[in-house]
Amino acid sequence: MRQRILVVDDEEEIRFGLTLNLKREGYAVEAVEDGRAALDALALQRCDLILTDLVMPRLDGLGLLKALPAGAPPVIMMSAHADAATAWAAIEAGAVDYLPKPYRVDELRFRVRRALERGALKAKVDQLQEALAPFPEIIARSKAMAAVFKLITKVAQYKTTVLLVGESGTGKELVARALHQSSERRGKPFVAVNCGAIPEALLESELFGHVKGAFTDASRDRRGLFEEAHEGSLFLDEVGELPLSLQVKLLRVLQEQQIRRVGDSAERAVDVRIIAATVRDLRAEVAAGRFREDLYYRLNVLPIALPPLRQRAEDIPLLVEHFIQGFNRKLKLEISGASAGCIKVMMRYAWPGNVRELQNAVERAMILAEGEEMREEDLPSRVLASSDRVQTALASGELSIKKTQRLIEEELIRRALKKTGGHRKQSAELLEISHRALLYKIKDYGIEP
Repeated sequence: MRQRILVVDDEEEIRFGLTLNLKREGYAVEAVEDGRAALDALALQRCDLILTDLVMPRLDGLGLLKALPAGAPPVIMMSAHADAATAWAAIEAGAVDYLPKPYRVDELRFRVRRALERGALKAKVDQLQEALAPFPEIIARSKAMAAVFKLITKVAQYKTTVLLVGESGTGKELVARALHQSSERRGKPFVAVNCGAIPEALLESELFGHVKGAFTDASRDRRGLFEEAHEGSLFLDEVGELPLSLQVKLLRVLQEQQIRRVGDSAERAVDVRIIAATVRDLRAEVAAGRFREDLYYRLNVLPIALPPLRQRAEDIPLLVEHFIQGFNRKLKLEISGASAGCIKVMMRYAWPGNVRELQNAVERAMILAEGEEMREEDLPSRVLASSDRVQTALASGELSIKKTQRLIEEELIRRALKKTGGHRKQSAELLEISHRALLYKIKDYGIEP
């Protein structure tokens, strides 16, 4: 099926020229005279791209952008009033690109092709998310995360305490929110607190509240987070950081479903679903006497282990595309995507900081990118270092001469081909082997031309 483009311009001559040029490229084209006519046309038939003028009677280009429904095709804005302010106004309103008039045919061809590719990629990402991730805020399609989604769905409806375990940056708060949103408590408060970020002297008051006069600065009664989360969910992040004195009080709340404000003698009933999270090995903390064993078993009723990013590398391209879309809006950039080489390097890296580290790396690479896509050289040096498989093998303690020799040969061949722009005879000369031997090794190592 041919891709359909809707051309919107009040000048008949411009409409004719655009239609002619786009049809020559193999697109199906419909042309209308203003934004209202465009909305009518969209109601009757789908299209893959809208190419619209900015200044038009009845409904102009910016008005059309604002009136488009959710899920509308990408929009390229055109205008003879070409300046940076106008272009940014169009992009901020939702256009994916800006084409000054008069346009060059080669520029029109390039921008249309790029916008269609971006639109197709976004549609694919949306479809994958809808089909494979029942929780849209969690970007994943891997088997490892599918198992997590299954657990979320199973346990969400129960009030039983959930313990999320995993490395820093694996998305524990996102999973906690997904649990809350999937439960019957979704319309009630979701309250999150980082137990390690609040000074120990203030933490009890923060969790349970206090009454006036309980301590020097207590000038009035104050509700704690347990009361704030009544009938909802309370997310205790870094629960392993709780001091022992508060662990006793938390255990009592879990057992009795009652809290006592600091300085008060009265008990108050609370209905709260507890979701706890930690990066610590709580069993080891129990053995070391830093965490109460009874509280550990009370929290660890329904454990969910979140996999690190290195165990779900197939999610990296999807996450990168998601971050690119977000940073394009936030930073007013126009990065179309990441090169195949860039994605390959990112998928080889171990990401000790997990999704958070990946997000920071994408932001950095987008800012440093010279062209319209992220490339390998835009990535942090620590990520690039991981793409050297020889160094990785040596660092792993590999002792096989045969395996390491193959890695070194393959790496040197790839470097020579890259240096010569793929010229095999010149590469053979650099490698000091025969052309025939190089062709054999290229085939043996499966190196793409």
